[in-house]
Amino acid sequence: MKRNVAALRQALEGLGLAIQFLTRVPLPVACDWNPATRRWAARAYPVVGALIGVALLLVALLGASLPTPVLALLLVSLWVALSGGLHLDGLMDLADALGANVSLERRWAIMKDPQVGSFAILALIFHLAWKVALVWALLEITVVHEQRLGLWWWVAIPALARLGAVALLVSIPAARVEGLAHAWQQGLGPRDLAWAALLPMGLCLVAPLGVAGLGLALGAFTIIFGLGMARAFRGINGDMLGAAIEGGELWLLLCLSSWWWFATA
Repeated sequence: MKRNVAALRQALEGLGLAIQFLTRVPLPVACDWNPATRRWAARAYPVVGALIGVALLLVALLGASLPTPVLALLLVSLWVALSGGLHLDGLMDLADALGANVSLERRWAIMKDPQVGSFAILALIFHLAWKVALVWALLEITVVHEQRLGLWWWVAIPALARLGAVALLVSIPAARVEGLAHAWQQGLGPRDLAWAALLPMGLCLVAPLGVAGLGLALGAFTIIFGLGMARAFRGINGDMLGAAIEGGELWLLLCLSSWWWFATA
């Protein structure tokens, strides 16, 4: 009995750590950082994504009477606010490093530089513009086709994108031992990835074909992204995980909107 209670406490503290790390939602409790809670936190990445998705879904329902472009901008603004721009910061740092035609060590120096370069600004502008446009398109599809698109994608996309980050942590070594990615990887293995995948698999009960299709799309994105980072940087770091989450969300939005566009054309 005591063992079960201890395991439940570790799981809850792991969820708290994941919320504190991946969002800017304030929690009135202090969560211990230790090997057990760290593993549970990694397993809870998709749960945090699903919670973000639920918040977006509620705002989408409450703001249904707003003009579609205004609602799309509101939702993407909330999407960014909930994470505090943490993942966008990783995307910008990665864009600056990849945009520079320099040596590997110089790329690492650029990534650590707190100053923002032109490639980072361009990446941010185009990323957010595409995200607003795709959310706008999906909102219109939902209205035009009388909810046949469903609302499951609000929860599925943030959850799947964070599952991709867990997959990268499990499969791609950290580039540097002093980095945040290396700290998260300690003790992490395929079993933890399987735990993390439970929620996305559960979403398949709501929209089996849709979530399964997005899962395959995310798998392809994660493999290509991971191999690209391993080739360019000889591993991953925290910035790359943030960029993978942002890129995964955008890729899934693009896949879903494209599929519906071709299906209804």
